[in-house]
Amino acid sequence: MNHAGAVENAKNAQNTAPAQTKDTDTGQDEKEILKGQSKGWQTLREWAQTIIIALIIALPIRYFVAEPFIVSGASMDPTFASGQFLVVDRLSYRFEKPQRDAVIVFEFPNNPSVYYIKRIIGLPGETLKINDGKITVINAAHPDGLILDEPFVSPAHASHDTETVTLGQGQYFVMGDNRAQSSDSRAWGNLDAKYIVGRPILRLLPLNKLAIWPGDYEK
Repeated sequence: MNHAGAVENAKNAQNTAPAQTKDTDTGQDEKEILKGQSKGWQTLREWAQTIIIALIIALPIRYFVAEPFIVSGASMDPTFASGQFLVVDRLSYRFEKPQRDAVIVFEFPNNPSVYYIKRIIGLPGETLKINDGKITVINAAHPDGLILDEPFVSPAHASHDTETVTLGQGQYFVMGDNRAQSSDSRAWGNLDAKYIVGRPILRLLPLNKLAIWPGDYEK
């Protein structure tokens, strides 16, 4: 009986040994789970830090260096079409003044929450005489007037306006390349420099229209 008991005890010992081992394994599993949770929180913290750093870098770039815009409407046809994706340089005009024929993005003076894209035609202090769509600029360099050459305006997009405009200091006269379908300075007046956001430096989409300094042209 003792032997039987012993065997029984041996069997019990054999049965209980794995239980002890199991208890030990459970403790190890708990440690591994806690370790895994610790790694998970560490990963989340690292991602959070990465996102915060990215925002710290991106937001100043977004508001002070470059900003994405999508063209809406046909006022700049054929230079820019609706749906095209542009990156606009916000920095350059902090150090230099916009020049004639430059394409710019600006806040619409009557509603600054809306952005327009047009081309600069007249500069501060100049007088523009528009006759049947042809523009003559009168300034200190050309007191007798200079007729502008505008290859970016196709015959299909020309207009036949007639008016005379004098620009004050810090004012620009802007027009769309699609003169017949553009709401611009002819409709709502001269553009104050404070509304100018910047100029397109890159057209990303569509890919077949990818370009650096889109809107520029060779005279």
